[in-house]
Amino acid sequence: MKNKEKLGIVIPYYNAREFIISVVEKAINYSNHIVIINDKSPDKLPIDLLSAYSQVKIINAPENLGVGGATKLGLDFFKNNNEVEVIVKLDADDQMDTSFIPSLVDPVLNEGFGFAKGNRFRDFKALQEMPFVRRFGNTFLSFLSKIATGYWNCFDFNNGFFAISKKNVSLINFNAISNNYFFETSLISELYFQDVKIKEIAMPAIYGDEKSNMNVFKMPLLFSYNLFKKFISRIFKSYFVYDFNIGTIYILFGIPLFLGGVVFGGYHWYDYSSKGILTPVGTIMISTLLVILGFQLILQAIQYDIMKTPKNN
Repeated sequence: MKNKEKLGIVIPYYNAREFIISVVEKAINYSNHIVIINDKSPDKLPIDLLSAYSQVKIINAPENLGVGGATKLGLDFFKNNNEVEVIVKLDADDQMDTSFIPSLVDPVLNEGFGFAKGNRFRDFKALQEMPFVRRFGNTFLSFLSKIATGYWNCFDFNNGFFAISKKNVSLINFNAISNNYFFETSLISELYFQDVKIKEIAMPAIYGDEKSNMNVFKMPLLFSYNLFKKFISRIFKSYFVYDFNIGTIYILFGIPLFLGGVVFGGYHWYDYSSKGILTPVGTIMISTLLVILGFQLILQAIQYDIMKTPKNN
């Protein structure tokens, strides 16, 4: 691969001793700057074998930070490297096909994108091979992530195989990015405020004999809570702090009108129903008008938000 000096690779390591050497041997074909973050792994790194690779540097985390925390440590390490322009995050369990690294790096290095990520849902064959539970969970969470992050044109937000411009890394508030499995989505949500263009690369996922530390049944609940917080934060910053636009007007009038219509109609329906009296037509019409008008303004706000998505062209 050309431009090996311009590419840095971060490998967060936790319990992947049997895969790490294979991952490093593949990674050195693409980069001369590889950092492994040992995230207090009980499964010790084979340091004696890794010492044979001059391109590899090992950093021991002070405590178990989680996959996101370890990756942030690696991203921060490359901030001071004057040669590196693009940083790739590569998992240590050999689930990521390193042959896609050039496809991730090129849009960031040469096409003006600030971020490029894998998307397992654009490869139909790979989608069929993905376990059903993972496929369903990723589909559900990806839709919620669109709403929360503002990147309506993206999918498969939990795909951790990505490349990011070092310039954008320098502008990110790391404190706002999660240390756990919500890392990728929270990172993308921060890129929204930089108006970063994102490129998605169709690629398959590799499922081997490795054991995942992620409980797929708990993830939707944990992610939904975090996504809701990100959504509220994004709307507040985008429409009431950093800007005040027509979308703000839609929100300010749409939500109160809709909720007001629901509350007004519900209260009077209950009041008249408890008295055994038919609700007056005028009362029904007022409630219906408020709900319809409010709902239309909310739809306009959603449409405006979709139009504000950082465009790829």
